[in-house]
Amino acid sequence: MRTPAAARRTALAVTGAAALALSAFATAAPAGAAADPQVYSKDGTSWVRACDTLAHGDTMACHALRVTSAVEHVDALGVTPSAVPSGYGPGDLLSAYKLPANGGAGTTVAIVDAYNDPNAESDMAVYRSQYGLPACTKASGCFRQVNQTGGSSLPANNTGWAGEISLDLDMVSAIAPNAKIVLVEASSATMANLGTSVNTAVGLGARFVSNSYGGGESSADTSYDSSYFNHPGVAITVSSGDSAYGAEYPAASRYVTAVGGTALKRSSSTARGWTESVWLTNSTEGTGSGCSKYDAKPTWQKDTGCAKRTVADVSAVADPATGVAVYQTYGGSGWAVYGGTSASAPIIAGVYALGGTPSSGSAPASFPYAHTTALFDVTTGSNGSCSPAYLCKAGAGYDGPTGLGTPNGTAAFKG
Repeated sequence: MRTPAAARRTALAVTGAAALALSAFATAAPAGAAADPQVYSKDGTSWVRACDTLAHGDTMACHALRVTSAVEHVDALGVTPSAVPSGYGPGDLLSAYKLPANGGAGTTVAIVDAYNDPNAESDMAVYRSQYGLPACTKASGCFRQVNQTGGSSLPANNTGWAGEISLDLDMVSAIAPNAKIVLVEASSATMANLGTSVNTAVGLGARFVSNSYGGGESSADTSYDSSYFNHPGVAITVSSGDSAYGAEYPAASRYVTAVGGTALKRSSSTARGWTESVWLTNSTEGTGSGCSKYDAKPTWQKDTGCAKRTVADVSAVADPATGVAVYQTYGGSGWAVYGGTSASAPIIAGVYALGGTPSSGSAPASFPYAHTTALFDVTTGSNGSCSPAYLCKAGAGYDGPTGLGTPNGTAAFKG
């Protein structure tokens, strides 16, 4: 049992999570489910945490945030030609991060989540069709949906994690539309089951694995590192967390790329056409960052204010107030807007895929550190109070909340 993590897990639980009761399709809530969702608000936007499971003990929480105040300009269900759903779509994300269109051919990106979304394939099909992306189906061999050991008997349906799954699939589709996608669904949200799913994803040929969940650190993390995340030649991305300043696991693993979150806004006054700052909602919600208590610092990380692993490495949009478009029908009503570092982790996994397959034996988490000029440096905002200040406050160069910055093309994600 991960008892050293209890305090952090409790803090995560206090911030709330969306209950299964939000949907008429809800199944029985597992242990640790929140009774009522806590509503967060910022800049006129309101949202709730999507997943029913809270981080406690050895159980991870997903980092998806579902906006409840979005006004849609498309039909709620299905494809609306010549119309644009609320939230950033593929074209927006490619523009903001200077990424090529129609990328990802010849690569396989895996999504690791807990429980099952029975509408995963059909919902992703609507998203891709709405934005003119190529179809990715089980019949064509582009999409696979398996359990944590690679089998076809899928775990119990769960409306909260279905939102997480839709978010992850849609973000990979947006960034790397020609990649094959493997969805590996863990039987539950324990670290053991999710970690087994990571191993399965790699065993099925994925060289890019996105993980949008986390929980408190514990002394067991170094053993989890060697059991689940030490995969040379595989780019593994992990959300840094949605609970503001404080390191989480598995983002703190030395073998992964920890992905922080930003607020992304259009700007007519910059050559880029966009601006970014640290995502912060309040003292208990925002992008995660910090200094690990247990994981050793990887050799490529050179900051001097943390003797062990520092979170994060890079970042991408995560603020629900500047959220992304998602299509979800199991536990949802069709088009929606989502945020959280659950958005930024699959975005970065997709960017790694655009950069090409890493060489065998390489450490993809080190790639951005060798190409720091190929990133947009985020220099404004903070996610809390800390010492030294760079662990929670953005500035020139490396900082905890946004790492080295956000993608400026693909160069920083190549070996």
